[in-house]
Amino acid sequence: MLNFKNFNIADWFSFYRIFAVPFLLLIIWFGNREFFSWMLLFSYSTDMIDGFLARRLKITSSRGSQLDSIGDQLTLLVGFIGLLKFENEFILDNYQWILIPFALYCFQMLIAFKKYGKATAFHTYLAKLSAMIQALFILWLLFFGPVYWLFYAMIFIGIIETIEEILLIFLYPKWVAGVKGYFWARRDQRRTDAYQKET
Repeated sequence: MLNFKNFNIADWFSFYRIFAVPFLLLIIWFGNREFFSWMLLFSYSTDMIDGFLARRLKITSSRGSQLDSIGDQLTLLVGFIGLLKFENEFILDNYQWILIPFALYCFQMLIAFKKYGKATAFHTYLAKLSAMIQALFILWLLFFGPVYWLFYAMIFIGIIETIEEILLIFLYPKWVAGVKGYFWARRDQRRTDAYQKET
């Protein structure tokens, strides 16, 4: 049974992003672009806050990493739905570029669920950089309009980051949280221990 007393303050910021999704969708439905943009900005801000609190208070956990990942993915999804509503012409003009990282992401999620039974929560440096650029691009587009160099940077880093995530899935036989990146993973004792247990 779910016991909310077991969650820490960083977890609750992740919960906020998750619980905010239906309200953001409702704002999109009513077509209030400005209100949606500010509320989306607030949701993205909580992502930085929960990560800072978890590290500062030393309350990082696998559960927190997974909650954070779910909150991030849902916030990105609702941000994209907002762009479909408020920047439909831009999306239609550039959908070919958007489909490339999206297809890779779907493939990454497919193999993650097949192997681990749930989404990854590696939180690599590349993943954090990609999330920051995605948030910056989406918010800038909503508030001010498109910046194409930022759009292409978002696409490129998103592709590289997703490829790295796929490689990490093949490297780790068991689900783990908090992997800095591919080169760090090759020296990660958790990966070595998991393989030794299997043999």
